[in-house]
Amino acid sequence: MAARRRQAAQEWATRTARDRTDAPARGRLLDAAEAVFGRLGYGPATIADITAEAEVSRAGFYVYFASKDEVFRVLARRVRDAFLAAQDVPGVDTDDVAAVAEASTAAFIAAYARHLPLLVLLEQQARGDDEVRALWEEIRERPVRRAARYVRRVAAEGRAHPVVDPLTLSRAVGGMSVEFARTVAARPASYDAAVRDVTTMYRHLLGIGAPDRQ
Repeated sequence: MAARRRQAAQEWATRTARDRTDAPARGRLLDAAEAVFGRLGYGPATIADITAEAEVSRAGFYVYFASKDEVFRVLARRVRDAFLAAQDVPGVDTDDVAAVAEASTAAFIAAYARHLPLLVLLEQQARGDDEVRALWEEIRERPVRRAARYVRRVAAEGRAHPVVDPLTLSRAVGGMSVEFARTVAARPASYDAAVRDVTTMYRHLLGIGAPDRQ
């Protein structure tokens, strides 16, 4: 199971990297912007900080982005897409509910831990910016609602027996995943244990029994 969890995290990272292959300089700028915003905060961060971090000229920045504000919103959309991608679980049989639960949990925790500084900043910026607020709501709600649709479908097919409403279940699992991801961000070595524990609780809520212990 640990190998499967590592594979899920690696597949998520591979998809993220693949998104940048068409424009390596743009990808470096996005990665640099995320690092700079996470380190300095939105207000103090400057385009000069981002270009220095990316080792890209200021002119190179303006090839891809019109402003600091624009690169921040592009980052928000990239994070939203990362969480949606975390639910795709490539290579996992979608008829295997237990495998989907484990792989999607592994990928979500990896994504949340990776982007935690930016997520904290997005939540702060959402309080005073309508566009960022809308993106923040998407980041929080779209993965939950997508997971709820999956739970509803497998329940209708008799392959899961949720103990609560699918949307409530998905919110609960999402909340647990976020809390464990915060721990993983501080202590990366706790990743496997976090995925194991959240998956165990997820399976219980799905009514599909406890996982095999190895």
